[in-house]
Amino acid sequence: MKNKKVKVVVTGGAGFIGSNLVDALISEDFNVHVIDNLSGGKKENVNKKAKLHIADITDLKQIKPIFKKAEYVFHLAALPRVQYSIEHPKETNEANVNGTLNVLIASKGAGVKKVVYSASSSAYGDQKIMPLKEDMKASPKSPYGLQKHIGELYCKIFSDVYSLPTVSLRYFNVYGPRQSSEGAYALVIAKFLKQKAEGKMMTITGSGKQTRDFTHVSDVVRANILAMKSNKVGKGEVVNIGCGNNQSINKIAKLIGGEVAYIPARLEPKDTLADNSLAKKLLSWVPKVKIEEGVAWLKE
Repeated sequence: MKNKKVKVVVTGGAGFIGSNLVDALISEDFNVHVIDNLSGGKKENVNKKAKLHIADITDLKQIKPIFKKAEYVFHLAALPRVQYSIEHPKETNEANVNGTLNVLIASKGAGVKKVVYSASSSAYGDQKIMPLKEDMKASPKSPYGLQKHIGELYCKIFSDVYSLPTVSLRYFNVYGPRQSSEGAYALVIAKFLKQKAEGKMMTITGSGKQTRDFTHVSDVVRANILAMKSNKVGKGEVVNIGCGNNQSINKIAKLIGGEVAYIPARLEPKDTLADNSLAKKLLSWVPKVKIEEGVAWLKE
């Protein structure tokens, strides 16, 4: 089936995960419209075959016309990072809560068939039991975690009250091509690779024994497309998208190779580990990329 006439909107499509998703949608012949204010995304990340709208999701009037005749919406635009949200709770709330509400309002108005929302494993906070399952009580430990969880609740409300099909994908520590290595909030793998390339020591916060369920961006992209196509989701379900295999930060440093320096710990969950059985059941999704393989690709 050719999808040339099927219009999809990707918010945050100039960013790390969004631009990878746009590439995959273009390869499947969708008519892709990207909404991005370029605060975190880059113009050069956007596939030339996609239509880029430089617009802000916090401005409903500005984005609403872009949704006209769209059949599917992937909502990835956000002000990410836990630490940044702690320092900037108001700005991050504006983008992550009000922006999400605007995307849902615009989608409802356009009669969209499904909204796939990029949620976050940070909604779990620190849980005593691993792996993390979707039926656990959310316990966010940061404004970012709270804001992303509110987005999930809004998606559920829009499905229940307005009959707008939605599904929320809770990502676990996504890494891969185009990941950000800039600033204090850079993703750890990208940061380590940049530090090594510059001949610097890799800085590890705390003991480095904290673990993360690193998930390759290609697996996350596939999960988004499967969620769009699956007739088993659309009622505001929350689904973990994680490898189901966590690694310590010390191990990541070892895989990259080089000298390390330990710096003071910061406020963050000690461990994350996804139970991804629901994703297998509802989306027929299983992760394909092992961490050793994913890091090796980035080192090339």
